[in-house]
Amino acid sequence: MSLRFHWFLPTSGDGRDIVGGGHGVAVGAAGAIRPPSVRYLGQIARSAEQLGFEAALTPTGTWCEDAWLTCAMLTEVTERLKFLVAFRPGQISPTLSAQMASTFQRQSGGRLLLNVVTGGETAEQRAFGDFLSKDERYERTGEFLDIVRRLWRGETVTTSGNKHLNVEGARLARLPEPVPEVYFGGSSPAAGPVAASHADVYLTWGEPPEAVAEKIAAVRARADQYDRELRFGIRLHVIARASEEEAWAQAQRLLDGLDPQQIEKAQAIQRASQSEGQARMVALHGGRTDSLEVYPNLWAGVGLVRGGAGTALVGSHQQVADRIAEYHELGIDEFILSGYPHLEEAYVVGEGVLPELARRGLLAAPQQPTLPQPVAA
Repeated sequence: MSLRFHWFLPTSGDGRDIVGGGHGVAVGAAGAIRPPSVRYLGQIARSAEQLGFEAALTPTGTWCEDAWLTCAMLTEVTERLKFLVAFRPGQISPTLSAQMASTFQRQSGGRLLLNVVTGGETAEQRAFGDFLSKDERYERTGEFLDIVRRLWRGETVTTSGNKHLNVEGARLARLPEPVPEVYFGGSSPAAGPVAASHADVYLTWGEPPEAVAEKIAAVRARADQYDRELRFGIRLHVIARASEEEAWAQAQRLLDGLDPQQIEKAQAIQRASQSEGQARMVALHGGRTDSLEVYPNLWAGVGLVRGGAGTALVGSHQQVADRIAEYHELGIDEFILSGYPHLEEAYVVGEGVLPELARRGLLAAPQQPTLPQPVAA
């Protein structure tokens, strides 16, 4: 099976250093020097499109620009790139969400993918007016996706027995074409049933292969109970260079650019997080800066100041391709990648790593932009 590769849109800002933020860590904790304007994000999106990435993930939270609005604007400066829009069910009704997705598909030519984020930080959820507990949020996500999928099938939906979300006579005037694929991640026990019954793609942050294999096995077993098959994806940063030495030198430069006080503050916030996935990221390094290669070519330095996905593949183009192939052997078919800064690193990955994977038969050759033909004299 040919692998699918996606890039990332830094809607909290970008820079040549690690940009802190997310999961309770304030924006600007480190590195943000390029504002996330539509003009700059458009540069990244167009570059990702030309380099052969299929889609771009846009995050959600108080620390970044709104994903729905930003991606809708970016459809006007791109042609083929899909947008993996992250959003939280607790902030929007299921009927309105289903309608928005349908509209997005028509107006963009079918370029919407959805990343459903339950929300792991209680304080941030309350800032949005959401006072449910973590397990209740997962229950609500399941009810939300059940309603949305029924609407997408063209049903008129009335519910009365749900604990959190009920609708009466809900229907869509126009159905989405195609129906957006649903991406979902979560490491806590409450996430398993939601992923198994509603997701198309289960996402994990970049943990060592053994831990990823355990997650895949657990979610796959759950999905079997619902007679469903899921695909699996992973979210990773990448520091790839022509040689291993150059890649690790860049990782060290990023590490040297972090203020110890910023690291300490960010780690205190992350250790207090209710997110099981965040706890697993913190456990990889424990706040230390002297033992960050947690598996060959897997570096946990990004997570010192950045909440959420905190690991990077570091090495030569061939070594990064090796690790991607290793994850693929476990069952990972989709890779959401990023690097600092996101514009320049898209080219490093797109021109170095993706062609290497294509040579190995793991990826269709990236589609090249159409160039104007010279006019005969």
